[in-house]
Amino acid sequence: MKCFHFTSDEDDEQNGVVSRKVSWVRSLSVASTNLDSRRSEFDTESRRDWADSSELFRDFLTQGRANDLRVFTFSELKSATRGFSRSLLIGEGGFGCVYQGRVKPADSGPGWDSEMDVAIKQLNRNGCQGHKEWINEVNFLGVVKHPNLVTLIGYCADDDERGIQRLLVYELMGNKSLEDHLLTRSSASSALPWVMRLKIAQDAARGLAYLHEEMEFQLIFRDFKTSNILLDEDFNAKLSDFGLAKQGPAAGSAHVSTSVVGTVGYAAPEYVHAGKLTAKSDVWSFGVVLYELITGRRVLERNLPRGEQKLLEWVRPYVSDPKKFHLILDQRLEGQQSCMKSAQKLASLANKCLMKHPRSRPKMSEVTEMLGNIISEADECESNNGSVESVEVKTSKEENNGRKKGFDFRELVLRNRSIGKLDWRNWTPSLVRT
Repeated sequence: MKCFHFTSDEDDEQNGVVSRKVSWVRSLSVASTNLDSRRSEFDTESRRDWADSSELFRDFLTQGRANDLRVFTFSELKSATRGFSRSLLIGEGGFGCVYQGRVKPADSGPGWDSEMDVAIKQLNRNGCQGHKEWINEVNFLGVVKHPNLVTLIGYCADDDERGIQRLLVYELMGNKSLEDHLLTRSSASSALPWVMRLKIAQDAARGLAYLHEEMEFQLIFRDFKTSNILLDEDFNAKLSDFGLAKQGPAAGSAHVSTSVVGTVGYAAPEYVHAGKLTAKSDVWSFGVVLYELITGRRVLERNLPRGEQKLLEWVRPYVSDPKKFHLILDQRLEGQQSCMKSAQKLASLANKCLMKHPRSRPKMSEVTEMLGNIISEADECESNNGSVESVEVKTSKEENNGRKKGFDFRELVLRNRSIGKLDWRNWTPSLVRT
């Protein structure tokens, strides 16, 4: 398979991309709560040259598992989605549409009847950014495997009568995205339990830690948000959509100077205002998602009063006051006794991720470790509360039974130490509830 080279660290500077200072308030004003809001500042030269890559990444590609990807024809994927039927549409955004489909496994023979469910992303043919995203995903996910990164099965690069077709085929994640579960107004019974939210955050943190610290080169995700955290049938979380991912700064450089892209509300301030991109930019985005887990609210809500529209501004006065903290906690979590204390600890971790200076923010490996401690305490608290609740329920039943009887003959018998003879003179009536 021919590999497409990943965009290098210096591409934007060499190609003449100038990072303009973008007002944070202005950027928030153009947000969309329904579709991904992606802003790109590519000039003519950056559109023309995407192929230059660093030697380190090029070497990594040659040693990777690029040949594991399956090459699909457009007709195969069209048949798999019943002509890209709207009834099979499971996602839609600035990149294009995602459909559920069924394809035969790569090792199946001519008489093989079994099929596997997959997610098929069809990128928009208009605009260079969609093509660039497609190249990025093929290059990166084609050579890397991790339990907390979505698996890319194959791709399609065909031409038909309508033009160039660029598609990607992923494993199907049965429980959709974290956004689908967290930010939809579901009932309390169907809401994500608190401990599950913590474990999803830990899975996502492990994925980012792998990108930042555990590979031969550093990769900055650059678009971390709830809609890019997918959940499998067991609610294990995996990061998806690597179209905007970018290689980290070269040795001796503190940051990558690049154009500002991503989703409004999640980008770090130093990246938005000055185009300075580092791994700590992803850490900031992770802090925003932690507050979404705590509150069950979007990072930006246009239909709320002005003072409550921006999530980070709304939670600020409540986080510093323990007596008011419960006012920002997702109301669907009421009754889960392990929430409050660990939610406050999670908010403290989120604040560390949202420090103004990037160097003050923790690394994702440190975040993963701190989340593990919070989860352990929450699990222990939940198990203790479960045992206490069972004792309370048992005691309550006994008390209610006693009240129905009016008095307890067994207690009366024990008091007189005689089964055959009852001393009614020592009996005192109990209260009977009417």
